[in-house]
Amino acid sequence: MTAEHWGEIAALGTAVLWTMTYLQFTVAVRLIGASLLNRTRLTVALVFLVLAHLIVHGTPFPLDVEAARWGWLILSGVIGFAISDALLFRSLFHLGAHRTSLLMALIPVASTLLAWGAFGERLTTIQVVAALVTVGGIALVVSARPSDPEPVRGDRRTSFGILCALGAVVAQSLRYVLSKQGMSGGFPILSTNVMQILAATVAVWAVAALRGTIRGSLAPLRDRTAILSTVGGAFTGPFLGVSFSLVALSAAPVGIASTLMALTPVFLLPISRFVFKEHITPRAVIGTALAIAGVAILFLVQAP
Repeated sequence: MTAEHWGEIAALGTAVLWTMTYLQFTVAVRLIGASLLNRTRLTVALVFLVLAHLIVHGTPFPLDVEAARWGWLILSGVIGFAISDALLFRSLFHLGAHRTSLLMALIPVASTLLAWGAFGERLTTIQVVAALVTVGGIALVVSARPSDPEPVRGDRRTSFGILCALGAVVAQSLRYVLSKQGMSGGFPILSTNVMQILAATVAVWAVAALRGTIRGSLAPLRDRTAILSTVGGAFTGPFLGVSFSLVALSAAPVGIASTLMALTPVFLLPISRFVFKEHITPRAVIGTALAIAGVAILFLVQAP
């Protein structure tokens, strides 16, 4: 493996890191709940990012940022991290790691459709077919009857978990579109991430303060497993995972990098079976393959 493959290595590393993140947050959400996990995870991620920004740029936060840019990044941070991740964690609780990750694989498709609507980017026939293949693969996995009684308890909760995951997909896709506006003019990626996480952190703690749930919600953090899984997931996800993805996108073709980073559901398949004892049906395996194939086609095909 030569230096020219660093982008591909980083993309595979991103998929592995997101796999670790899903597993750790699946453990944490069952111990402390979605709301507390979201607040704690954002706070820990902000600490990591501030330290990184201090090392790279010499200041804990970006300085002299114009108001318009702050507006775009605050909006993208609140939607993409606070709202999206709150929905994601509820989906993890009700569906488990594998099914949630498969639904989140819709983000590239949703982002493409939003970019088409927002920026007038046209889709080719092959891209439309690829999107349908991805949706079909995900439908196979979601329609498979669950057998894990811990994360999934009844059809109503399964449906709620699916709705939460789809909401997270829309919110994350909106974040990409809003971030594109906020990063215009070559604004640093690390500074962008710090501003977004800061906005999201303030938002989730403000909501908790208004609801009067801060004091009572801190008690579950005495659980050592909850703390370790939350801190570990914040480190492997928003901090390392995002960093690896940026390296991948800068050093490898976007189509190849996006395809490799979308392998998280494939990595989760055996882990969900052997670690969380989730029953993986042949339908789920076929659905996983179709979903990944659709994402691959969508991003390897050149836009018109």
